[in-house]
Amino acid sequence: MKADLRRLVTEIAVIVLVAAAIGVVWNFRLLRDVWHGNPTAPPPAPRQGTGAPQEPLPLGLMQVKELSATKEALVIDARDRDAFRKGHISGAVSLPLGEADRLLPGFAAKTPKDKLLIVYCNGYDCHDSKTLGRRLLAAGFTQVFVFEGGFPEWRDAGYPVAQGGS
Repeated sequence: MKADLRRLVTEIAVIVLVAAAIGVVWNFRLLRDVWHGNPTAPPPAPRQGTGAPQEPLPLGLMQVKELSATKEALVIDARDRDAFRKGHISGAVSLPLGEADRLLPGFAAKTPKDKLLIVYCNGYDCHDSKTLGRRLLAAGFTQVFVFEGGFPEWRDAGYPVAQGGS
């Protein structure tokens, strides 16, 4: 029993020493720079307009409800027109992803680039809102967010829903 315990402790010690050696070798340059008083700075965060890919940020149900109610944001439905007619967030405008190439220039001409935009579609499994959000960012809009819960979460929460329109 003592021999088994001694063997186990030896194996653990060997594993820890090997892991430490690998860590030192892997991070040698970083450790050397820090040891000599030259810590490396993290790379600068990409800025808007540098060509770096941009992603619309997510918003939760309560944030969307508040921004919609106060009219601080323009809510955009990325679903097709038929789904929009059957039911959409009250006050939302339809900008279907499938028609974005055709509709985006007109939308961009009449919407200020700094307007807060919230894009939604059919919930967490639907990626149309993110894709449309990326297109809006690429078109020069600066405040684009995605409501990932989309229409199903809004409707299920009992918030105002409208029908019809285009």
